[in-house]
Amino acid sequence: MTVLRTPKAGPDRTWSDRRLVDACLAGDSDAWSALLAKYKNLIYSIPLKFGASADDANDVFQAVCIELYNGLPSLRQVDSLPGWIATVARHRSYHWKRERLQRFHREGTDLDDAPAERLAGTDDDVIEQAQQEQGIRDAVADLNERCRRLVELLFFEQPPRPYAEIAEELGLATGSIGFIRGRCLKKLQSQLRRAGLA
Repeated sequence: MTVLRTPKAGPDRTWSDRRLVDACLAGDSDAWSALLAKYKNLIYSIPLKFGASADDANDVFQAVCIELYNGLPSLRQVDSLPGWIATVARHRSYHWKRERLQRFHREGTDLDDAPAERLAGTDDDVIEQAQQEQGIRDAVADLNERCRRLVELLFFEQPPRPYAEIAEELGLATGSIGFIRGRCLKKLQSQLRRAGLA
């Protein structure tokens, strides 16, 4: 008799940090990709808050990924991973900003002539805000598939999509979107409360 087995699902961003880190340390490249997918928005958001362009934010992202890769084996508390990533991203962003300021001074360029970047003064709240945003992304990712997709379609897509289009994509009646949205938002609010974000 042949027994059919369901293929085991590979790592994805819904895995716990502990599970992803353990798989990364075991050499699972899919787990590394999933870990980066989980925290890419957190990493990118910090240099952007420092006024970096998309290209400069990408450079900071690469530097943070290298530091994360090299530092993962010595990570003592996996629970502190998001904070550690945010701190590394802040340090890298600060160094980017400092080098940029030095270049402006060296070249004698007036900072007022610089692109609309915040080259001087960044709030101390950058990491806290970035971590809150990551907490919201994590809470949305932890919703069941239908709620997660509905929240993404309703609140993260620009321009907003019409209910009829969303209903068709999710296989729902247009009139049920509002009711289901309410239930999904209650679940999201409960998860945000547990994470200390609501």
